[in-house]
Amino acid sequence: MTATAATASTTSAAATASTTSAAADRRTSTAGEIADELCAVVCDSLRRRDQREKARRYVRGLLSTPGRKSFRNMAGDIGGTASEQSLHHFVTGSTWAWQPVRAALAGCLEAAAGPPPAWVAQPMAIPRSGAHSVGVEHRFDPHRERMFRGQQAFGTWFTSAGVVTPVGWELLLPGSSYEESAVGAVLATVRRAGGAAAERPVVLDIRGIGTRSTMNRFAEAGVPVVARVAAGVGAGAGAGNRFLVRDAAVPGFGGGERGPAEILRSVKALGAPVEWTDAGGAARSSWAVGVRVMMPDPAVARRRELLLVGEWGAGAGGPAAELVGMWVTDLVRTPVGAVVRLTKGGLRVEAVAGASGRAVGLRDYSGRGLGGWHRHVTLASVAHAAVALAGLERDPRA
Repeated sequence: MTATAATASTTSAAATASTTSAAADRRTSTAGEIADELCAVVCDSLRRRDQREKARRYVRGLLSTPGRKSFRNMAGDIGGTASEQSLHHFVTGSTWAWQPVRAALAGCLEAAAGPPPAWVAQPMAIPRSGAHSVGVEHRFDPHRERMFRGQQAFGTWFTSAGVVTPVGWELLLPGSSYEESAVGAVLATVRRAGGAAAERPVVLDIRGIGTRSTMNRFAEAGVPVVARVAAGVGAGAGAGNRFLVRDAAVPGFGGGERGPAEILRSVKALGAPVEWTDAGGAARSSWAVGVRVMMPDPAVARRRELLLVGEWGAGAGGPAAELVGMWVTDLVRTPVGAVVRLTKGGLRVEAVAGASGRAVGLRDYSGRGLGGWHRHVTLASVAHAAVALAGLERDPRA
């Protein structure tokens, strides 16, 4: 390469880097402006003006600080090291309530982005090597099917056509029930949202959570639900749940309790292709079938008809061999294809929870107190919403 060519190449690379940096700065600026507008509304429940200002600065720090969003890093980025103690106390030692902030955030999102077709609940594993952070244990992550040491959180996500962002959180504490923590978290979020939002279905994209107790809890709350029974299943998967086939035209009717995989495989040939769009906007196809079932329950009043849905990959005009997803829902009058498409909200959540979750520090709180963790993830959710809404402004199809 000649010196002239090398100089031109260097100049071009520098120009590209400058353009990329400028684009990133514009995005951060836009997200920051939206964050200020959000904070003015969602932090209105904070009683003191100085608290509302600290909340705004904290959210701004989450957006602008590169790398890990520790108190020290954010203080150095937004106000000098002298403000580190102030930020720390505002999150860990203050008493402001995070629940009204989350409820107001859900309302702002619906006003800005339109109503979500469904809420999506998904677990979030937070690896931690230390022993002093709240909720840290050596535990199994059923969503990823592996052991890890750290915190297990459950997020409830707002998923409209253009925005995917969290609005509710719970942390699994030592000795607490995995299922109870997950179910309790999402029901609390939906109740706080109130109004029509509380009537929208919840997609529980959490492995093996479609149990009788979960379905009963949602029925008692009057909230429609689509709950994952299992995914990537083997012969014995889902054995903890047994169903009675309620459709007289389906094999197994009147034959007693059966496992979900067994029921679905017996009616696989009755399914049909279902078209859906993946997290990247590409058209996909699955083979799906639905069967009317009932979960046996000692209490006659709680016995009700449900829809068991199975999904296979589709290829060459028919189903693949592997059953890739099983779901149970009380949306018994909803077409199977529509149910499958609802479940794909989990793919959108998973796609953004990694990169954008890291960008605003959803996993970065390492304090010892549960209240501090909740305040941090609440403000990180406001920052995440600002980023999501900035993306919506640029491209409504995003």
